[in-house]
Amino acid sequence: MSDAPKRPLDEKSLFDAPPMGEQERMVEAILFASSDPVTVAELVARMPHGCDPAEALAYLRKRYEGRGVHLVRVGDAWAMRTAADLGHLMHKETVEQKKLSRAAIETLAIVAYHQPVTRAEIEEIRGVAVSRGTVDQLLELDWIRLGRRRMTPGRPVTFVVTEQFLDHFGLESARDLPGIKELRAAGLLDNRPLPGSMQRPDDDDDDATDGQSELFED
Repeated sequence: MSDAPKRPLDEKSLFDAPPMGEQERMVEAILFASSDPVTVAELVARMPHGCDPAEALAYLRKRYEGRGVHLVRVGDAWAMRTAADLGHLMHKETVEQKKLSRAAIETLAIVAYHQPVTRAEIEEIRGVAVSRGTVDQLLELDWIRLGRRRMTPGRPVTFVVTEQFLDHFGLESARDLPGIKELRAAGLLDNRPLPGSMQRPDDDDDDATDGQSELFED
């Protein structure tokens, strides 16, 4: 029989996870201090062994409901953002908004609604060549990025929208992009048709050629 002293049953192991309330505080602190959305995997890496940041996020999200700051999902990551109805308080009269060129708007819209899409497919939809400057501008804005190469001759690279794009427009995923009818109702369409079809399942056939404009202007 071993003479080793027994650890009291109520004595916590060095590897016991902190209480959930403390885990919430940790997640809150990390998200508050981060300028970019944080994934669950990153939270796991930063928090003590045994923590469950996914559960802490669920509690924290509920706790922030109705507050001036919300916990929002951006793709596979999470971030603290000002409540949408209070956004006007953050605006400054000195802010100068710059609009994207027509070519950049069309290219961004095509990528958003048809991703993953190659340069050749973008050009086919638009009916004109896509300049390197247009793509470079969207890449510099970090609104599109390179996706996987197509398993076709030449293995062309594809383009997809980024989490920064989703975050900028308040979208959880690309599936949340508005349909043509929603854009019309919100007054976000002009009278010029956008090349290619961006029809959503809930749109009528005669809406298929309508364009998208101010949604992608910044």
